[in-house]
Amino acid sequence: MAVITEDEPPLTAPESASGAVTVFAAAAFLRSTPTRPGVYCMKDSSGVVIYVGKAKNLKNRLTSYFRSATTLSAKNRSMVAQIAAIEINLTHTEGEALLLENSLIKHHNPRYNILLRDDKSYPYIFISAGEFPRIAYHRGARREKGRYFGPYPGVVAVRESLSLLQKLFPVRQCEDSYYKNRTRPCLQYQIERCSAPCVGFISGEDYAMDVRHTEMFLNGAEAAIIDELVVKMEHAAAAQAYEQAARYRDQITYLRRIQESQYVVGEGGDVDIFAAARRGGVSCVQIFFVRKGQQLGSRVLFLQQRQESSVGELLASFIPQYYLTARDSSGGREIPARIIVNQPLAERVMLSTALSQIANYHVEISDKVRGERAHWLQMAEENVVQTLNAQLANRQGYHDRFMQLQHQLDLDELPQWIECFDISHTQGEATVASCVVYGIEGARRSDYRRFNISGITAGDDYAAMYQVLSRRFKFLKQERQASYPDLLLIDGGKGQLAQAEQLLAEMQIVGITLVGVAKGVTRKPGMEQLILSGRSEAIILPADDPGLHLIQEIRDEAHRFAITGHRQQRAKQRVTSTLEQVPGLGPKRRQLLLRQFGGLQEIRRAGVEDLMRVKGISHTLAQALYDHLH
Repeated sequence: MAVITEDEPPLTAPESASGAVTVFAAAAFLRSTPTRPGVYCMKDSSGVVIYVGKAKNLKNRLTSYFRSATTLSAKNRSMVAQIAAIEINLTHTEGEALLLENSLIKHHNPRYNILLRDDKSYPYIFISAGEFPRIAYHRGARREKGRYFGPYPGVVAVRESLSLLQKLFPVRQCEDSYYKNRTRPCLQYQIERCSAPCVGFISGEDYAMDVRHTEMFLNGAEAAIIDELVVKMEHAAAAQAYEQAARYRDQITYLRRIQESQYVVGEGGDVDIFAAARRGGVSCVQIFFVRKGQQLGSRVLFLQQRQESSVGELLASFIPQYYLTARDSSGGREIPARIIVNQPLAERVMLSTALSQIANYHVEISDKVRGERAHWLQMAEENVVQTLNAQLANRQGYHDRFMQLQHQLDLDELPQWIECFDISHTQGEATVASCVVYGIEGARRSDYRRFNISGITAGDDYAAMYQVLSRRFKFLKQERQASYPDLLLIDGGKGQLAQAEQLLAEMQIVGITLVGVAKGVTRKPGMEQLILSGRSEAIILPADDPGLHLIQEIRDEAHRFAITGHRQQRAKQRVTSTLEQVPGLGPKRRQLLLRQFGGLQEIRRAGVEDLMRVKGISHTLAQALYDHLH
């Protein structure tokens, strides 16, 4: 049985929601980063994609961000300071990476992709209809009659292709208005780039043959053309006509470049591709999403197995959970018409039938695919192996940091269980406390807990800390049979630490190392003061110390978890007042919106088009509501 535990691989330190710079475990991440082409998505502490980039060599490109801050631009320094995680997608070629980058930028709209943030469509090569059709570059709506070939990675590749096609097959490229008014050949004919059909210098039959050859080439039947050019190149080289041979060589290069298969953008259709892998006790599934022929990125999930099973059995257990048990009020996850898996499923027919009944159309599940879909599956398999390797390398990194922390705090044994507590509120409103749990393997997210604090003076952090520790340790004493963490981190100074000392003394709990994590006088990352229970002087570790990095990561994760809960709690208390401030949004429409979306949080996540789907919400009102909430 496989259980979904988390959305993202914990390759990096979690975020800092307080505005402090998050410590990103760049060294551990880069050690497992491949030197392959691909796309990388940088995410901030909230999981929001802030930058999407491509690289011919992912390792070299990503390393360049972390070498020296002095070599980075102001924009990149600001961006790197916000990185909490980096997700990579491997591709086979740089061209595929370019297309995937374009798709992801349009999908996520990252704030640091200013230069790439546009709504341009992919470029195509267009051959018009008629007796003497023209060949041309095209971008935008495909309204004109004719054939469209593409899409291609970029404008440069299309223009180079058109130039090459002019040399190979002299099909006209001029506009129809120019073509119809010619009385003598133009310059293109004189430089042998056009056969001058405008003045009848070529028969319709011969011209149609050139057009047909052009279409064959654009459809991928260019092998014979390349073979011919290779023979000509060899003959030219043998005759010592090296310039001519170089031109043939360049033509072959262009031919292969333009015909490079683009698997990031395909023929069409919706497909989910599942690739599973397991190694070193860790199981991972990578899901690639293809919608209307375009790959929109991927998602990684790590699985907990309650018993040993094959990868195929793992997938067979995982897919029903993914599509069926994770359904919500809006209808659950979208089920595509085709699902591709990298392992045979024993109950494939039964699962296909169940998904088809829910989706109200036939859902096909297959593990044997060919052509473009086989290429997609191969990409997913390569990515899941890379992610799994990175996760395993990161686990070793955690072990090393735990050992360094043991040394710096002078602990008798390596801590196996660390908990950290933090308090979040806004001037005493909606106080929420968080408890995050870490082991040598990293964050144990299933053990995270939030506590709504009540019955204290607003803004009293000491009382809030005492209350959350009291509730937590009463639970551990009763439900966990007096099983306690080895190390307790308190986000705060001596006052908060004193509350923990008092509580543990009252509950007669011993053997737990208490550490207060204070931000220090300057409140800058790397200058944290560690206040150990029973010691008079605080410890300040070097800014590059791995043990300090571990403490910063855990402290920042506790702060993120607390402030997220605080914001949710505060939003619940402000639902009515927030919506009442929108001009033109009366009580009936407010109630309808809340019923349709299930709460203010979902209304905040919705776009203008989503809001307009609610009866009675016009575009103007939807835009006003969206602007108010954002």
